[in-house]
Amino acid sequence: MSPSRPIVSREQWTAARKALLAKEKSFTRERDALAAFGDQVSWHTMGEGFTWETQDLKRDVAAAERAWAKSVELMADPSFGLVILDELNIALRYDYLDLAAVLAALSRRRSGLHVVVTGRNAKPELVAAADLVTEMTLVKHHFAAGVKAQAGIEF
Repeated sequence: MSPSRPIVSREQWTAARKALLAKEKSFTRERDALAAFGDQVSWHTMGEGFTWETQDLKRDVAAAERAWAKSVELMADPSFGLVILDELNIALRYDYLDLAAVLAALSRRRSGLHVVVTGRNAKPELVAAADLVTEMTLVKHHFAAGVKAQAGIEF
């Protein structure tokens, strides 16, 4: 019996998988949960997905710069008391953004604004500038036992 779908290269399969995951990520349960807060929460999906295996560095840097510009805009908006910059550390790790510019903007934030930066491998300069640093360490993960990503847990 011949396969009903065409056979593709590993690179084509990886690209298609990443595109599907990026699409699915935009429909996360996190977004659904935050929607319950109505206009009290503003959510902006700005990233390009899995940038550590980039095929287009210029596009990824441009996306990071657009996301950072939006972040600066949100930090300046007095209606926000908390801004979460999810995975900013990844953009800084790969030098998609200028660390000195990010640190300068964060140091100029208005009084009363809380900023949370997430992502692995925070730059030492960001850690030094932060008011609070928390590190999560993997002890055990069900993925290692072959359990696939689960709705409500990983997405």
